[in-house]
Parts: sequence; structure tokens; C-alpha cells
Amino acid sequence: MSTSAIRALKPNVTQEEAVRAFSGAGVSGLYWRMRSGPLRRIADVYVPYFLYRVKYAGAPARLFAIDAVDGSLDLFEFPRIPEEGELLAWDGRNRLRAALSEGRAAELLRDKVLRVIFQQGFFKIRDAHLEITPVHCELHLPYWLGFHERHGSVRCRVMDAVRRRMEGAKACAFFEQWLAA
Repeated sequence: MSTSAIRALKPNVTQEEAVRAFSGAGVSGLYWRMRSGPLRRIADVYVPYFLYRVKYAGAPARLFAIDAVDGSLDLFEFPRIPEEGELLAWDGRNRLRAALSEGRAAELLRDKVLRVIFQQGFFKIRDAHLEITPVHCELHLPYWLGFHERHGSVRCRVMDAVRRRMEGAKACAFFEQWLAA
């Protein structure tokens, strides 16, 4: 892992808010504490994303971002290209490296965008031809990882630090795999 600075979207969740969310008294927090033990530590992690402009018949262009590691995390949609004031220079070790080519990422993005379009109403689109154009913008997105320990076993819980939401098992497995490598 290199320690040169990256450009990252500013998180919408502070460290204190993340600790409260991971230690929360709600049903989800209680479930995690019972299943995985108490919160031991948290860490911020930055994931590289590719940004693409997607255009399809009868709709304005939309901006989607797909993770550049393996394309498995949820898509981000942006109303516009993030401006400098929304980004920060971050210099730390907790970041993943891009492993996908832009071409492979575009293929994965196409499938995911089609799912998004069809979920919004299959019959709203008559032509499923997508025009996908890369937008050259270095972009890393922040996540908070909460580490819970029970009987010597450590489990990772993930919070999307932009959308302020807990992620599911897919994201937990994604980060646990990175940590194990």
C-alpha cells in the first residue's frame, strides 16, 4: 500500500457518529453485539471508484460510479461530477487498490445499470442500448469499518460514510477479504 495522497469524497459521517452507529441500541446493533460481540475498534477505509456517464434512449445522461476493485459494491449515482470542494486529499494506508480495468468495469456497470432501470419500471424504456462513457476523475469513496470480537473471532461491519447507511453481508465479505489478503 502506497502512502501518496488520493482524492476522496468527503465523508458525511464523523468518527464519533460511526462509533455511535456501530454501538447503537437499536435492533441491528443488538443483533451484531449478540452475534459478533462488542465493538472493539473502527477504521476509515477508502475504495477507488470509476465514474461513468450513462445515456440511454429517452432519458437524460446519468453519472454512476462503480468500485474499481471487483465491481461488487453497490453503485453510486451522482447528480454531477464532484467538485473540488466536495473532495479531500487523504494520505493514509487504509485504502484498496484498483484491480479492474476500465473496460471490465464498464461491462459490470452495464448489467447493474440495466437492473436499476428495470427496477424503476421495465416498460419505461423501449431501447436497452446504453451509451457508457468513462469520466476521468480520480475518486475514492469512504467507508467506516467496525470490528466486533467474540471468543477470539473478529467480525467486520461496514458503514457507507457517504450515504450514512450500514451495508450488508456482501460489503462485509468484500472488506474481510481485503483485510485477510
